[in-house]
Amino acid sequence: MSYHLDAIAPHGGELVNRVATAAQKAEFLSKAEFLPRVSLDDRAVSDLEMIAIGGFSPLTGFMNQQDYDRVVTEMRLANGLVWSIPITLSVTEEVASPLKEGGLIRLDNPSGEFIGVLQLTQKYQYNKSHEAINVYRTDDVKHPGVQVVYGQGSVNLAGDIWLLQRDSHALFPSYQIDPAASRQMFQEKGWKTIVGFQTRNPIHRAHEYIQKCALETVDGLFLHPLVGATKDDDIPADVRMRCYEILLEHYYPLDRVILAINPAAMRYAGPREAIFHALVRKNYGCTHFIVGRDHAGVGDYYGTYDAQYIFDEFAPGELGIVPMKFEHAFYCTRTKQMGTTKTSPSKPEERVHLSGTKVREMLRRGELPPPEFSRPEVAAELARVMHA
Repeated sequence: MSYHLDAIAPHGGELVNRVATAAQKAEFLSKAEFLPRVSLDDRAVSDLEMIAIGGFSPLTGFMNQQDYDRVVTEMRLANGLVWSIPITLSVTEEVASPLKEGGLIRLDNPSGEFIGVLQLTQKYQYNKSHEAINVYRTDDVKHPGVQVVYGQGSVNLAGDIWLLQRDSHALFPSYQIDPAASRQMFQEKGWKTIVGFQTRNPIHRAHEYIQKCALETVDGLFLHPLVGATKDDDIPADVRMRCYEILLEHYYPLDRVILAINPAAMRYAGPREAIFHALVRKNYGCTHFIVGRDHAGVGDYYGTYDAQYIFDEFAPGELGIVPMKFEHAFYCTRTKQMGTTKTSPSKPEERVHLSGTKVREMLRRGELPPPEFSRPEVAAELARVMHA
């Protein structure tokens, strides 16, 4: 596929494609019963998928020790390219022990279906607390990301992968737009500048405000909610998607927005995940990326704007995507509109602040979020689902 010369390059310069060809798939299937098996959890399945479709370019597989060590300590791959989150396949010593480096491994999903192949190049031990403190800035097991690290096996398996086939998404087939396809769509629309937006929460007025502020300065908005594994108390993905559809239908210029799903899993790594989310959207073809309050945060592990400050640790242009940093938006009762401390003359008591957590609490109590926080159509949909 060719892109305009002014299209943004994928991270590392080339869009990875590790989806098996028909011939490769036939060959792998013929060996299926003879290959050692490793069963993947939901997060590993989404990592496998994101590597295969190029969402994690330049990665072609699960990280080897050189890449892993440097990512954990310096936020760079072994070759020096910026990368902030380790993408690893961790198994127990019992599972790792019989596996031979240089051999092929069959990767099964949690249902036992053969979905991928790993060319095992390396097995290595790693330090869980070192990863937790560096990546998540804490080793508190209550942190959902740290909990995953401490709960997984102590051996990482490294090597290139193949995804056996690309199936339609069970819930959102029409929104399953891979990086090659999103780039093609931007090109067909003539968009030169595209801002990406990451979310795992139902969309609310503060999101809408910062998206539209960004949309004033670029050609298009790539609304890219994450539908991989999230915390148990997060609003389910199908509900969130319905809310985005409702909002786009009534309140956005449809010709300037593309809604697509991001199949990745949440890490809740705060600042490091903000960098990661930006690089993933760069692979999808975005030139800009919105970074708001406590991006990818959880609890009070990170400072309100730590996810914005981390972008300043890299040289201008090194990431290859422009962060658009926004303060916490609120509804100003004096001006009767959305704003931030940069634009609103209000005193603190004149500001309506509501977080996704507070909205979930209100809905559980049977209360509708106020129109200052959520568009009424969206609030009604959330209430309908929460009390179904």
